[in-house]
Amino acid sequence: MEKNHVKNLVTAAMCVALGIILPMAFHTIQNAGSIFLPMHIPVLICGLACGWQYGLLCGILAPLLSSLLTGMPPAAILPAMLCELAVYGLLTGICMQFIHTGKQITNIYLSLLLAMLGGRIISGILKAFIFNVGQYSLEIFMTSSFLTCIPGIVIQIIFVPVIVLALQKAKVLSLERA
Repeated sequence: MEKNHVKNLVTAAMCVALGIILPMAFHTIQNAGSIFLPMHIPVLICGLACGWQYGLLCGILAPLLSSLLTGMPPAAILPAMLCELAVYGLLTGICMQFIHTGKQITNIYLSLLLAMLGGRIISGILKAFIFNVGQYSLEIFMTSSFLTCIPGIVIQIIFVPVIVLALQKAKVLSLERA
């Protein structure tokens, strides 16, 4: 039990670090962060690989530390992004714990897709009612959450499961859940 906790803690810390480093590389291109969603990748991986507790912490710490250390995301965007990423980490871990189809790849994809959809919906609700009251519309939500970031969504759907399965195959992590 202790060995898994340490392994998950180290994996989560590496995901937080990647959540700081990946956006730095992408932000050399204008608007690349909102198009390719580089900070989402390690948070989704962390939730899938380590469980909801670690995914939630990664979703909170990655944008917070990135904002403090690099200024990305900017302070005005940080609260909404922090909530969205926290939901991604939380939901991927919860879904992996409770979805049991008999096929690991199906469990991963269902967990990933449900978390991606749930995180975007929660983000849209929070932006509409708390963070951007009166300035947020369904059109803005659809554009920012689904259209602008199509490349990022495709990257997540292709690479996140591949990375998680590769880490599992290399015995770096175990996806067994209680």
